[in-house]
Amino acid sequence: MDKNRVEGAAKQVKGSVKEAIGKVTGNRTTQAEGAAEKLAGKVQSKVGEAADAVRDRVKK
Repeated sequence: MDKNRVEGAAKQVKGSVKEAIGKVTGNRTTQAEGAAEKLAGKVQSKVGEAADAVRDRVKK
């Protein structure tokens, strides 16, 4: 498993928490930062998935 997948998943969780805190407190900046971090985590996870797929193809 590529480290980007693990780091991406962690960013998604952190972003979700930050976004929820922003919603609860009414802080739009925190909410937007959380959403952006969550999206960055999704992208990083996809990069990791692609790297895993390439690695699996090369091994075959």
